[in-house]
Amino acid sequence: MTFGFVPSSAAPAGSPSGSASRLARTLEPAEWAGAGIPLLRNPREVVTGLHSRHLPTPSTAVVAVLDHEERIAASASFIRRSAPADGWEFRNALLAHLRRVIPHDLRRRTPVRTAVLLYCREGDERWTEEDGAWMWGLRDACTLHGLRCGAYITLTRSGWQVVGEGRGGRRPDLGSRPVPLGESGAFELPSPRIASGASEPLRRAAAR
Repeated sequence: MTFGFVPSSAAPAGSPSGSASRLARTLEPAEWAGAGIPLLRNPREVVTGLHSRHLPTPSTAVVAVLDHEERIAASASFIRRSAPADGWEFRNALLAHLRRVIPHDLRRRTPVRTAVLLYCREGDERWTEEDGAWMWGLRDACTLHGLRCGAYITLTRSGWQVVGEGRGGRRPDLGSRPVPLGESGAFELPSPRIASGASEPLRRAAAR
C-alpha cells in the first residue's frame, strides 16, 4: 500500500496564485538554520543506516523517527511524484507515512522523538527550491505528529549534506552499494518499524 499527493484546492497548480502559494510553503537555508533544529551527534551513522535499509534511488524520500538516544525507532521511504515542488503536498506525504509506522506524540507536552528526512536527488549539494519545500513539509508534519523537527539531509551523486549545518561526506552517495547492517560504517538498530513504498507508483491520497 502506498500513499500519494493531493493537489492543493486553493489555486490551480499552473496559475500565478498557485505558484505564489508554493513559494510561501518553502524555507530558505537561513530560516532553517535559525529554527533551532537539533544537531545530529553522528549524521554519518544515520545516513548510512537509512541508505542500507531503504536502498534509495533518485527522487526517493526517507523519513525516520529517532528516539532520545538517536536510535531509529521507525522509518519509511517513498518516491516523489513528478510534479511542481509544494511543501503542502510533501507535508501530506510525510505525515501519511509517519502515521503508518509510528504512533503520534501529540499528548506529550514537549516532543521526545525527532523526525529526520533524507532526500535523494540529482544535482549537487546546493540548496534548491525543492529542498525548501521538503523542509517546510517536514517541519509541518512534525508539528502535526507531535515530533521534534530534525535534520534535512540531501543525498546526491557527490555524497550527502546536512542542510543548514555545513556537515556532509562523500559516502554513501547515490551510486554507493549498501553497507550490510552490523559491518563497519553501519550501525545496529533495535528492530525499527519500516515501511517502504519506493518500488511502486504513489496512488492513494493522503490529505489532512
